[in-house]
Amino acid sequence: MKSQLVIVNFLDKGAYTNYAKYMILIEGDAVAYFQIFASPMLTYASAAIYLIGFSFLLIFTFLLLMHTQKLEVLQEYTIAFVTIYLVALPFYIYVPVPVTGFTLPNVAPLLYDLSPIILQGVTIVDPFLDNCFPSLHAALSVMAMLMIFRTDLTRFKIFSLATTVAIQFTILYLGIHWITDMIGGIVLALISYIIATRYRVPILRVTETISSTFEKRTKLVDAVNSVLSSKGLIK
Repeated sequence: MKSQLVIVNFLDKGAYTNYAKYMILIEGDAVAYFQIFASPMLTYASAAIYLIGFSFLLIFTFLLLMHTQKLEVLQEYTIAFVTIYLVALPFYIYVPVPVTGFTLPNVAPLLYDLSPIILQGVTIVDPFLDNCFPSLHAALSVMAMLMIFRTDLTRFKIFSLATTVAIQFTILYLGIHWITDMIGGIVLALISYIIATRYRVPILRVTETISSTFEKRTKLVDAVNSVLSSKGLIK
């Protein structure tokens, strides 16, 4: 996230750049319908799912795959996870889309109004509140669910499905994402899933080659430094 901010500043693409007008052309204010039944209880529950349920799903999936020794699925999960971030980052830099709660007059920023601490925490990773398209909450949760469905962990399949569906609702209800963001995130999840499951072996082979090359070069540099140091040429 810090690298994103550096790149944005370098390109002189500040908070004044946004593409919300295109979202409005695509879907209007349709996302406002998700707040028709807004209530304090629903808002607190949705915030818990968005902030805690989402993180728990991603972290526990990783830990569970390690604990059950489902290493191939764990590798696929990791590849898909990285792929999603690599694809999403250029969109956040070049196609910034602000949150609905601060864009549409009939959509309230329910999550950000809950507490200044929440707003401050979110702006740490999204300073301009414009990292909307594609939705990482949609992409990562759907991807995690798809990976879990490649295992025989029946109870966690049910949990991941319920949590993922709930996350898709909360990102719209809380005044954060556009419907287009959610669709984009789901499409990104499917693409990353296909890449990870079909090309796991060649991707791992490439990463191992890069890692091995880096390790050899590091050892060579250390050896040269050791020789130079022994001869008093460097301290």
